[in-house]
Amino acid sequence: MSFEPIEVKYPETRKDTLSFTEHFGVKVSDPYRWLEDDLSAETGSWVDAQNEVTFGYLSKIPFREAFKKRLEKIWNFEKVGAPFKEGNYIYSYKNNGLQNQFVLYRKNEGGKEEVFLDPNLFSKDGTTSLGDISFTKDGSLVAYSISKGGSDWREVIVMNTKDKKILEDTLKDVKFSGLSWKGTEGFYYSSYDKPDGSELSAKTDQHKLYFHTLGTSQKEDKVIFGASEKRRYVGGYVSDDNRFLFISAATSTSGNELYVMDLSKPGSKIKPIVKNFDNDNEVVDVKENMVYILTNHNAPNMKLVGVDINNPDNKNWKDIIPERSEVLSITKGGGSFFAHYMKDALSVVEQYDYTGKKVRDIFLPGLGSVSLSEAKKDEKTMYFSFTNYVTPGTIYALDISTGETVVHITPKIDFNPNNFESKQVFYTSKDGAKIPMMITYKKGIKMDGTNPLMLYGYGGFNVSLTPRFSIANAVWMEQGGIYAVPNIRGGGEYGKKWHDQGTQMKKQNVFDDFIAAAEYLIQNKYTSSANLAISGGSNGGLLVGACLTQRPELFRVALPAVGVLDMLRYHTFTAGAGWAYDYGTAEQSKEMFDYLLGYSPVHNVKSKEYPATLVTTADHDDRVVPAHSFKFIAALQAGHKGKNPVLIRIDKSAGHGAGTPTSKIIDEVADKYSFTFYNMNKSFK
Repeated sequence: MSFEPIEVKYPETRKDTLSFTEHFGVKVSDPYRWLEDDLSAETGSWVDAQNEVTFGYLSKIPFREAFKKRLEKIWNFEKVGAPFKEGNYIYSYKNNGLQNQFVLYRKNEGGKEEVFLDPNLFSKDGTTSLGDISFTKDGSLVAYSISKGGSDWREVIVMNTKDKKILEDTLKDVKFSGLSWKGTEGFYYSSYDKPDGSELSAKTDQHKLYFHTLGTSQKEDKVIFGASEKRRYVGGYVSDDNRFLFISAATSTSGNELYVMDLSKPGSKIKPIVKNFDNDNEVVDVKENMVYILTNHNAPNMKLVGVDINNPDNKNWKDIIPERSEVLSITKGGGSFFAHYMKDALSVVEQYDYTGKKVRDIFLPGLGSVSLSEAKKDEKTMYFSFTNYVTPGTIYALDISTGETVVHITPKIDFNPNNFESKQVFYTSKDGAKIPMMITYKKGIKMDGTNPLMLYGYGGFNVSLTPRFSIANAVWMEQGGIYAVPNIRGGGEYGKKWHDQGTQMKKQNVFDDFIAAAEYLIQNKYTSSANLAISGGSNGGLLVGACLTQRPELFRVALPAVGVLDMLRYHTFTAGAGWAYDYGTAEQSKEMFDYLLGYSPVHNVKSKEYPATLVTTADHDDRVVPAHSFKFIAALQAGHKGKNPVLIRIDKSAGHGAGTPTSKIIDEVADKYSFTFYNMNKSFK
């Protein structure tokens, strides 16, 4: 089968011949910098013109609507989250199928279930979403944040849980914040000063921890930490017994300080527990005077330590659950610690007491990913979700005293896992590193090189890609597609060392690992270059951008989403400076500048043929500003030689991804998949 190419006439993008970036005496042309101004009418007109071309193209794909209808059909099943107890109520999130946002329900013992919060009523188009939510220890009050249009800037609303009455004026301009109550007096939250210029793109660099006293104006909120200490990421957490405030402070996305304040003693000062950024440290719990910390200090794969709160220097730390070869994370529940280990990106769970004595292994239903929900100290049951690439998320109830597990909720979805298989392979990267990869597909398909294959990756910020079911991927695989996910370096699958092997001057390892995955899949006849698509978002968008500029002949389709694509200027927008641990910056050294310039996707588009490319971004993305995608597609449209379409799809009233309405998700997936199939000369069956 072969489709006629759809004719595309790209909008003209003005080149500013005088604009450049200069580092170490080297001037680098920056002709599309004007697209960074998201407030300008010219940028707005350019966005509209690009969208007109892109949606005009997509509308001509004959099976685009068929993809969308199948997505809607399979998506339309009830989705239920794990229950959790607050005060006298049991709460749980539910979506009846195609609702734009999950609804928070509750019921008390013997009572009827009722809607507690319905974010679908926050806005007419479903683009206002519920963010963080925090209850007082007695469950009588709740504070919750909302996001409009997907922005990281949030508003915080306080409500009485008994009658659902809003208690005071909404807090504004809250960003990258948890919410943690101190009794019923008030709560801690974090934010930045509102920047000059565009709130969606201007730099936000100094994070502060505030305390809001209930019933007072936000203007009266006190800065607890961060007024003098310049930190990019600050968070506060009150211990379950309300005795201590723990503060985490960081200048980048890796490594953090820890501080504590004794709330039981009026006038207490903030004291350091960890006063450097060398390691990642997280307070898990406190029992009497013993504080339990998950750390990679002298333990790249993490360990749990305990230390007296009055003598917290790390020389006094004692191992509770020592480091081992698998990466550790911890969830507390019912007076136990549940150690979650990653073994080649697959979950293993063990139960320990607070002395570090192993109680038991926790039975899991298969190979996949477990997400444990925290349980309060007096609870007897905790819940976990189990999933993999062919198993929709199933919730299990775990009896904390016996370790027995039973199915709590099984989703009723129009998908039969028995028709599909998922396997793990290991392949060799350019420098000899062994990389695991999960490959999932419909049983019985022939490995003859003709299968459409979606290769998805991330490779950064210590993020681990563990097996998870996706409705979108289910439709892809139903259509004969293969879905492959390599656990490339830069991620956290094998701890800090694995992460560090994909950072700064080693970032090329990430791209080499991904390219080697593509070559393995082609060599082993899973697919061919003519049937291979690559996909990734955010740092994964950088991955796709770098690989398509370095090896354009290897791929048929490229789908970079909300990508970090201008590596010389990423740190000048919003919170981008905090990503320097992973990327380095152009100002850091001449060597780092040269290295970034060598792979920065915006700066490495040549005059040659590129794969069919659909860049996706959103106008309210204030995490990775859309200017990255704007500049990249402008360069690609100017340099591209050949008939493959190179387009950009710019969503309106959407952000980096969190809180995106179901309707928008389905539309975007349908567009991506129909674009991919059409450019592989495949049709919807």
